Amino acid sequence: MSNKSKIGIVGAGIQGISNALFLQKKGFDVTIFDKDDPGSPVASYGNAGHLSPYAALSLNRTDVLADVPAMLLSSTGPLALKWNYLPKMIPWFIKFIRNTSKKRMMHTAKNMHQILDLALPAYDEIFEEIDLEGLVENKGILYIWNNKDLKSRELEINVRDELGIKQQLVNKHEIHDLEPNIKPFYQAGVYYPYARHARNPRKILLKFFELFLKKGGKFNKSKIQTIQFKNEKPILKDQNQNYSFDKVVIACGAFSKKLTDKLEENIPLDTERGYHIHFKDCDHLLNRPVIFSNRGFGITPMEQGLRVVGTVEFGGLDNPLSKSRIKNLINNAKYMLGDLPEHEDEWLGFRPTLPDFLPVMGPSKNHKNVFYCFGHHHLGWTLGPISGKIVSGMIAKENTNLNLDPYSSARFS
Repeated sequence: MSNKSKIGIVGAGIQGISNALFLQKKGFDVTIFDKDDPGSPVASYGNAGHLSPYAALSLNRTDVLADVPAMLLSSTGPLALKWNYLPKMIPWFIKFIRNTSKKRMMHTAKNMHQILDLALPAYDEIFEEIDLEGLVENKGILYIWNNKDLKSRELEINVRDELGIKQQLVNKHEIHDLEPNIKPFYQAGVYYPYARHARNPRKILLKFFELFLKKGGKFNKSKIQTIQFKNEKPILKDQNQNYSFDKVVIACGAFSKKLTDKLEENIPLDTERGYHIHFKDCDHLLNRPVIFSNRGFGITPMEQGLRVVGTVEFGGLDNPLSKSRIKNLINNAKYMLGDLPEHEDEWLGFRPTLPDFLPVMGPSKNHKNVFYCFGHHHLGWTLGPISGKIVSGMIAKENTNLNLDPYSSARFS
């Protein structure tokens, strides 16, 4: 392919911009389209900021499946469902259940580990070209729980051991040494000292975007409504205009399905709704992100203060924010840290998720010049650059030395 080939990307989040930067490294002429400006309050803005190369084990697990009914019935649990969305979710849930066997769980874990293991080096390739200004900290990530034995955590610990993922089990005293301000409700935990976190994900994303523009990239603020074709070459169409490209990448997160459906490709993409709040001027209370596994929430020290994140809520893209979910985050933060000031910045975002908890990366099965890069669920922020590197390599017809079949959209045929 000629280095002057034109690539259009739909989506200006971490996936879209990462794809653009790695395509530029290969000499392509890249234009990004998005209905919102980069850094707008969507998933790449409001995430937990974790760079989590250890997180190969997803929610398609037998132990999680067994707990789903109780979690859904609990008003304070980590899982919630907007009941008006249930009819639309039933086909997704059926596919999810089929993916919770031990064999399918390990299939997901091994193929997530394959790309997670490359995630931090891919970030470093971009970090070398920008001034991070202290926006990334290398202090690890800590998980804690209040069970007195390891039985409830045995599965995830054993799977990570089997995959060769480095993890450090910690006791009460070691947790206190790492995070002395946490109330001593915990019994044990696991520490990933090589993990990192962003002090401000939005600022990092904007630095990536500025680098893209500096390298000659173009941005078009418009909502792409459909994709048409002329001699197999894709044409992006918004309300007013047509844009012709040699190839396009659909990388607009939870909104990608609106375009893939029009390409007659039935990809079962749905969204896990996640929430955050901030406690301003409190970031000094924690040294690193801390996740309380029993309640399914975490707190990350950021420039904005302490960002409290959590919950998995199934409810689609159109339902309003749930105040009960916000209240849970407030109560959970105070359970962990005691008295805190009034919270700020109630936020709802959408994690794009497939029922097998693997992303879709690679060409459309119906159109060879359309590529996909979405469905990274809780790990979109961690996997942005490596996904961009992989998909750009596919477009350039390079050998990635990876088994990419598990990420193909053809698996849903």
